[in-house]
Amino acid sequence: MPTRRPAIIAHHLIWTLYGHWLPNDLRGSGSEEIRDPKFKELGEIYHGRKPARLQPTRQELRKFHKQAEPLLEFPRFWIDEAKRQAIGDAIARVVAERGYTVWACAILSNHVHMVIRRHRDDTLVMWNAIADAVRLDLVKFADVGAAHPVWAARPYTVFLHTPDDVRGRIEYVDGNPSKEGLPPQHFDFVQSYNDWPFHKLQMAQ
Repeated sequence: MPTRRPAIIAHHLIWTLYGHWLPNDLRGSGSEEIRDPKFKELGEIYHGRKPARLQPTRQELRKFHKQAEPLLEFPRFWIDEAKRQAIGDAIARVVAERGYTVWACAILSNHVHMVIRRHRDDTLVMWNAIADAVRLDLVKFADVGAAHPVWAARPYTVFLHTPDDVRGRIEYVDGNPSKEGLPPQHFDFVQSYNDWPFHKLQMAQ
């Protein structure tokens, strides 16, 4: 008989800013089709993240985005310190209102990572709740605008099944800011991971 996979205990959710990661991105993507034909001229889809040996150079990636810019309906923008503060405040409100347990968060230059405990809300509800709250705050900036979608339309999530999965993702998320030359990030809504859902067993030992 096939081995039953452990239940999901947490989610690694990722939000990418609009226009920064297209379905046929040179780095690979989670997309399986190009819904808008105008983007097909940029190349074929590579499903999943390309291995290191196939990753594009910075020059190749800049060229790809330069070709893509005229095809976008809205301008791309980047997350600066003011936007990073607004994003953090919006996430904090949603976490408090909905009772989410967050074990890691990184707000980077063009995307956001979070590790969130399993909740009565499914992944899509959690992703959308945070995306919508952040969008409402970011459209107040002059370079974003009320009509801007802010986020890429396709939610991205990784399901985590074991404490080791969770710890690995926390380490990965926490290490992201330094990769972009940003200082370590600390948020009041982020809690230390306590080996949930096995924390009570450890306390009883």
